[in-house]
Amino acid sequence: MLERYDPRNWTIAWGEVAVAAIAVGIAIAAAFVIHRVVFGLLLRVARSSQSEVDELVFARLATPIRWSVVAIAIAAVAQTNPNIQAVWRWLAPFLVPAMVGWVALALVRSFAAALQMRSELSADPITARSRRTRVAILSRTAAFLIVLLTVAMMLLAIPGVRDVGVTLMASAGLAALAVGAAAQPALKSLIAGLQMALTEPLRIGDLVVIEGFSGRVEEIRMSFVIVRTWDERAIVVPTSAFLEKSFENWSRESERLTGPVFLHLDPATEIAPIRTEFERFVATREEWDGRTAQLLMTEAYPESVELRIAVSAATIGDLWTLRCAVREHMLAWLRVNMPDALIRHRLGVDDANAAVKA
Repeated sequence: MLERYDPRNWTIAWGEVAVAAIAVGIAIAAAFVIHRVVFGLLLRVARSSQSEVDELVFARLATPIRWSVVAIAIAAVAQTNPNIQAVWRWLAPFLVPAMVGWVALALVRSFAAALQMRSELSADPITARSRRTRVAILSRTAAFLIVLLTVAMMLLAIPGVRDVGVTLMASAGLAALAVGAAAQPALKSLIAGLQMALTEPLRIGDLVVIEGFSGRVEEIRMSFVIVRTWDERAIVVPTSAFLEKSFENWSRESERLTGPVFLHLDPATEIAPIRTEFERFVATREEWDGRTAQLLMTEAYPESVELRIAVSAATIGDLWTLRCAVREHMLAWLRVNMPDALIRHRLGVDDANAAVKA
């Protein structure tokens, strides 16, 4: 039984093998020449345009289309040579889905890169972040579906796998429940990612606060979102958390915000000079956008009063810098000009011990 697999018992027509090899070699060479000429012309046309998008798309499609042209050339030669056709008939069910999936995946990624490049040129940062978020999520979803369908088509080319699939479809009751239960997390992540892209509760680059962490949205995946904090930590948050829980988005429409600075002073403090100095100082800061500059007494306690200083800025970074500058300046000004306004609760241990001994 094993003698049929012994190479010494094989009868090989080397002449026919040489002819088939020469034909395949000529087909591959012709495919490379055609691809090089056609893509060379296309790249030259793309370089002559003012936009870099065309050149980017052609550059990313060059490799998968090159090998797809090679596969087409071999398939054409197989129609004229029965030996090549016998081998190609066995390889085609695997190579054709793989090539089609490769080209489709390259198309999705190249157009996604082109759209992101265009979004970076937008003058409106909110629109740019919105486009980047949609492109990132939808391109990953499309890439996942392309890979899934490509692998499924290649597996169906195996007779045993196809028979198993037919059997499962014939008895699809329990099988459907098992597959549905196993695929529930993946489907939940996929639906959450699509919902994130369509409804846009947050975008790449937004400043958010969730579960006690605040930072910029660095990346949005189908199953998780990466939030980069100010100290460069990467917080990984499940995508479903942004759809099922409340969170703060500080840059939903724009980065223009108003932030508070609190001062706790003695109840006998005169407020008018403090308000005048605050208004004078904030007018000199380039971070202030001119929208809000207000000082109000928000609380009054027996031992202190609370002053809330509200300032605004065009960006979140400028607002943080402005709040820190206002807080530092007002305390320094109070120490020099109104020292009695500052509350002091100090315990002199040495003086107290001396008083007890006396």
